[in-house]
Amino acid sequence: MAEFTARPELCGTVGAVASTHWIASAVGMRLLEMGGNAFDAAVAAGFTLQIVEPHLNGPGGDAPILAARAGDPEPTVICGQGPSPAAATIAAFADRGLDMIPGTGLLAACVPGAFGAWLVLLRDFGTVALRDVLEPAIHYARTGHPVLAGAVAAIASVERLFADEWTSSARLYLPGGVPPAAGSLFANPLLADFYDRLLAHAEAAAGGRAAQIEAALAYWYEGPVAEAIDAFMRGTEAMDTSGRRHRGLLCADDMAGWRPPIERPIGVDHGEHRLYKCGAWSQGPALLQAVQIAKGLDIGAMPLDSADYVHAVCETIKLAMADRDAWYGEAMPDGALTALLGEAYAAERRTLIGDTASHDQRPGAPAGLAPRLPPACGGSRGETAVGGGEPTMAKELALPVGIDAHQRGDTCHVDVVDRWGNMVSATPSGGWLQSSPAIPGLGFALGTRMQMFWLAGGLPGSLAPGVRPRTTLTPSLAYRGGRPYLAFGTPGGDQQDQWSLQLWLAHVVHGRPLQAAIEAPAFHTEHMFASFWPREVHPGSLIVESRFPQTTVDELRRRGHALTVGGPWSEGRLSACAHDFKDGRGLLRAAANPRGMQGYAIAR
Repeated sequence: MAEFTARPELCGTVGAVASTHWIASAVGMRLLEMGGNAFDAAVAAGFTLQIVEPHLNGPGGDAPILAARAGDPEPTVICGQGPSPAAATIAAFADRGLDMIPGTGLLAACVPGAFGAWLVLLRDFGTVALRDVLEPAIHYARTGHPVLAGAVAAIASVERLFADEWTSSARLYLPGGVPPAAGSLFANPLLADFYDRLLAHAEAAAGGRAAQIEAALAYWYEGPVAEAIDAFMRGTEAMDTSGRRHRGLLCADDMAGWRPPIERPIGVDHGEHRLYKCGAWSQGPALLQAVQIAKGLDIGAMPLDSADYVHAVCETIKLAMADRDAWYGEAMPDGALTALLGEAYAAERRTLIGDTASHDQRPGAPAGLAPRLPPACGGSRGETAVGGGEPTMAKELALPVGIDAHQRGDTCHVDVVDRWGNMVSATPSGGWLQSSPAIPGLGFALGTRMQMFWLAGGLPGSLAPGVRPRTTLTPSLAYRGGRPYLAFGTPGGDQQDQWSLQLWLAHVVHGRPLQAAIEAPAFHTEHMFASFWPREVHPGSLIVESRFPQTTVDELRRRGHALTVGGPWSEGRLSACAHDFKDGRGLLRAAANPRGMQGYAIAR
């Protein structure tokens, strides 16, 4: 008898889409049914996610993308993570009396990269016109969509801030002066009008679809969008998590000429598969390091709900994340990444996994280099939050304070595979409605990704002008037999690669179908340095779903884990699409997470 799952694993031959919102998945499938390819569908779904999950991503945010044509020898990375402004120096923050970059407001804004990344994907890989991918987003922005309860909770949590301080956001998100009701139709006509203007400008450009896309990119990075952002940054002092008002550092000159870098991925082999991630400007290599370590742990002999499995995977994650915190960033030393991903280094790290939980930060010394961890700054929240999230806004406008769970921004994800075997994995985030005041005339907010830099010098992730912060955003794409096989990912900040690792091990090592792998009881640790303000550390922490057997919970406590038992379906929002080509023509598969009750997969 097949294993019971809360949702079916869907199969088809025309196309498959899985994302964190049912409307975005439906929009992606619409593009596939129109004859578009996976890249067209992903772009349309991505722009729609900005409308229907405004508390989790927006046009002013970020979007790392992995794209693979059916015949490509490896995926292509489109880096939708914009760099820091030219004025962003450690001294600039010291002059403002800050030892951490605020988690909200204007100071933490990088060049907004999501728009550029989606358009470069459309230009270089897609087939349809710009209007085809923007029209669904414009429709939902103008006529409305059923607003999520999570979005309403985020708006309500910053209602006073909007009304008293971020009045441009209040005009968008407090219709009639109050938050909208969950499930009611919610529209953003200001954003719809902006996209209409952008389309009119692009379609007036001479030439075909590529010329229109180029015109839209110029409209954003050199034209009216950059000008509006520049004017807002210069003329606005916005309250942020420091408890004070600050102007932003981003200006039109920072945006002018910027286009998303197009890069090769990094990858490691695991049996018949090769798993690919973005570079060390993301946390993606941590998943590859964890896979290398796990290869020698006999994971296949450990039941997925056993204490042995949870302990081994948790300790593996701690080691990979310690290396992330010590080594990842634009200033990573030459040769360090190659060494970190090597089999010999993984074997060395594997010996550090003992029978009891580690409560220490233990970065390694790749290629003989001496590690240096960031200074501890945020301390502990006092109680461990259950589930993923990215801290973004203090509950009160002064420090020190707690962080309301509803004020934690998070992330979206979308995977697509088409009938030709093309495949996309993308993890858009940032530009949350609660992260920064909305820009007048545009209808969206900027991101706050710069909070991931350290204000201590000499680290690979130290703040410097014109460089990318080490983002948490981390899509995954795997090949099997030299062909694109699996696209997957999840929201969740520092938890993204933890949950992705669990899907990978359940599917590739334990042989579980995608839906069953996603639904397996899950867990995470907050042992590492948090990537978001106020940068807490919770040594030895382990948060598990209550679906784990009591014997597993008791044994994990006995082994020294600082254990918290969360809700039965509280860990992660994974989705995945696969091209199972073993039977010749191949079946397309899609799976989405029942957790959160909004992710959705479609295949036919």
